[in-house]
Amino acid sequence: MLVMPAARPIERLLQRDTAITIGCLIVLWVLTWAYIAVGAGLGMSAWDMTTLGLWPQQEVAVPMAPSSGMAAMPSMATTWSIGVWALVIGMWWTMMIAMMVPSAAPTILLHARVHRHAQAQGKKQETHAPVAAFVGGYFLVWLVFSIAATALQLLLQNAGFISAMSMGSQVRWVSGATLVVTGLYQLSPLKNACLSHCRAPAQFLSRHWRPGVAGALRLGVMHGAYCVGCCWLLMALLFVGGAMNLVWIAALSLLVLAEKVVPAGAWVGRIAGAALIAWGAAILLSGP
Repeated sequence: MLVMPAARPIERLLQRDTAITIGCLIVLWVLTWAYIAVGAGLGMSAWDMTTLGLWPQQEVAVPMAPSSGMAAMPSMATTWSIGVWALVIGMWWTMMIAMMVPSAAPTILLHARVHRHAQAQGKKQETHAPVAAFVGGYFLVWLVFSIAATALQLLLQNAGFISAMSMGSQVRWVSGATLVVTGLYQLSPLKNACLSHCRAPAQFLSRHWRPGVAGALRLGVMHGAYCVGCCWLLMALLFVGGAMNLVWIAALSLLVLAEKVVPAGAWVGRIAGAALIAWGAAILLSGP
């Protein structure tokens, strides 16, 4: 009778690597959503800000309570303190992580699997460091996006286009134009090119794979760049419904997930684009 030797500790660890990666992603997703739900340190719950931004064309004129954390962001401010900048950047970055974890999970898990296969072949690499570097590189790109979104938020707020409370549009033509432009981008070749990379993680990894931590970091940055190229205008819709509007955040998260994971995801994006164009046109034509 042939008796197989017991698996070595490193082999058992590698066998559990997928479960560990999935567990870490779930924890990250839950924590980021929880932080958003309690208001991301902005002094109001996300539900309160959701009710302020339910209607894109709604004028918002809610006075700020002096004791509120939002008092640090007065509606007529021309600049923010370093603390407010950090708070708002943190809000955007946390929100991007919460929204992108589900759609990025297939690529992250495939990267972990390829790395695990390399470990099984005896290649000298750190057990988890390359996977962590890949995830870190991916979300580093979204941090850069979050800084840009924060700067745009301040500009739009100072111009009177968005409310300081709901962080959503309070000008009809801004809402309509943003919806139409986003819809057109959904139908553009650039959107399709970026989406094709996100929808084919195996092809992406095989084409751009580099070993080690530096290679994984580079790969994560590349994947993040394609992801931002695919979704950046969809994220601009948060300025229409409100940056902390839970309904809009959830809807956009589901749309991004469907585009990247569902077999007919490319068509989902095109249909959404047509719907956004029609919605934006209706808003633009609804008043003088």
